[in-house]
Amino acid sequence: MFVSRIYLALIFSFIALSSTGVAQAEPIAKKLFGAKRLPAVMKPAVHGFYSKGCVQGAVAIPTNGPRWQAMRLERNRRWGHPDLIKMVVKLSQDGRKVGWNGLLVGDISQPRGGPMLSGHASHQLGLDADIWLTPMPNRRLSRKERKNLSATSMLRYAKNKRGKRYLDQNHLNRKVFTRAHFGIIKTAASYKNVQRVLVHPTIKKELCRLEKGNRKWLYKVRPYWGHHYHMHIRLHCPPGSPNCRAQARTKNSDGCGAELKYWHRVLNPPKPKPRKPGAPKRKAKKRKPKPQIRMSNLPRACRTVLNAASPKNELAATLQIANGIAFVPTLKASAASVATTAIISDKKTSAGKITNIPLPTFRPTR
Repeated sequence: MFVSRIYLALIFSFIALSSTGVAQAEPIAKKLFGAKRLPAVMKPAVHGFYSKGCVQGAVAIPTNGPRWQAMRLERNRRWGHPDLIKMVVKLSQDGRKVGWNGLLVGDISQPRGGPMLSGHASHQLGLDADIWLTPMPNRRLSRKERKNLSATSMLRYAKNKRGKRYLDQNHLNRKVFTRAHFGIIKTAASYKNVQRVLVHPTIKKELCRLEKGNRKWLYKVRPYWGHHYHMHIRLHCPPGSPNCRAQARTKNSDGCGAELKYWHRVLNPPKPKPRKPGAPKRKAKKRKPKPQIRMSNLPRACRTVLNAASPKNELAATLQIANGIAFVPTLKASAASVATTAIISDKKTSAGKITNIPLPTFRPTR
């Protein structure tokens, strides 16, 4: 009996080691998705979760639009689900109503989504977009400027005892943050298909202070680390994506009470107690590196997305603008021809058909 137990234990140990070996043999997902320069020629859909998934049928937002400019072009992260690209275009238009000059569009997603080679843990479904809190200038930025220009922080600079400047996590720079910032964030949060908008806790506090009317839109605006240079807009799972895993709904609260108090404590942790003379030094806890996301960790459909055909070129999968109207390309499986459907569809005719809404024209001043 004792020998049998030892034998079974050895078998289970061998199986466990074999499974570990198989998992390690699985390729690292970010290397495969990061190498794809063009999207999958498939019907638009997303698979998985925002931080562990992929997107098929993605399209790119043009580097320049009537009221937007894409930044960090070398990263090739201006791809997204058509619904996300539609939202960015609409926000660029609606921003004019609240005094926003135009959008500087940061990272959206890779051509087929998936884990990125660097940076974001999310942005994998083509449903997340970073919009800079720096208004677009009245000129076209060069490719070099788009690579090197830094977004403007909304926080105030302060000085420590040594005279060194640092960003004060508790105070906004009133000379930088304006009513137009309030307006563009509120506009984004007002869209029905927007799931949440992430901003720095201090920005959220200011939004709570400024809103004197309907506060329902504040439900979606969530405070989070680091978002004092940009706002992160996330869409709900789109129709036609049964494999998309939805994020938990935001609470039925404006988030201006206990939540902000919590973030105040997080941003202002108590100072560590002084070490007693002769006491051993505290050893810093080493953080274990996060395990790499491998293909086996993603939905099975992502393998199909990864291996799907590409369009003829980048232009064939990029939003098109003709006569002031924006069109999103719908790629066929052969990638030989492209059909287009209008995406600016705020109004409908009496017959229920979509009416194209011209984009506002914009000519930069030199």
